[in-house]
Amino acid sequence: MSLRLCVSVVNRVVTKQSRQIPIRTSRRKERKTLTDVNILTGKIIGAAIEVHRTLGPGLLESAYHQCLARELEIRGIPFQFDWPLPLIYKGLRLSKGYRMDLLVEESVIVEVKAITALAPIHEAQLLTYMRLRKIRLGLLMNFNEVVLKDGIRRKILDV
Repeated sequence: MSLRLCVSVVNRVVTKQSRQIPIRTSRRKERKTLTDVNILTGKIIGAAIEVHRTLGPGLLESAYHQCLARELEIRGIPFQFDWPLPLIYKGLRLSKGYRMDLLVEESVIVEVKAITALAPIHEAQLLTYMRLRKIRLGLLMNFNEVVLKDGIRRKILDV
C-alpha cells in the first residue's frame, strides 16, 4: 500500500465519524477540531512509514525515535522530543519523572517501540500519559513489524 493511500485511508475513516468535535489542547488557548488532529495523525503516520521504509525492522527503539523526530522536523511538524511528564500525587511532586517519546503540536502523544509484539501494558502506558497530560489522542508505534501499519495503535481518551 502506498504512503499516500495509507494516510488518506486513515484520515477518511476517522474523519467521517466525527467532524466538528472540538478538543482542548494542553497549554494552548486555541481549540482544535478532531478533524485537525486526524490530519495531524495522518502526517505523523506518514513520517513513521517513511522511517520504516528507509530503515526496516530490527533496530533499537532509540534509533527509530530519533529518526522519526528527524522526519517530523524535515516535514515542518512541530514536536517536543523526550518530553518530561511530571507526576504529582495528591500535591506531592515525585522526583521520578517520566518522559513521553514525542509530543506533537501539543495535541498527540507518540510512543515509539521496537519489540516483538505490543502488550496491553504498552497501551496502558500510553493511556496513562494521555490522562496525566490531558491529551486526547495518542499513537503507539511498534517499528519491529514487517509492515508498519500492523504495529500502529491509535488511542482516543475522553478528557
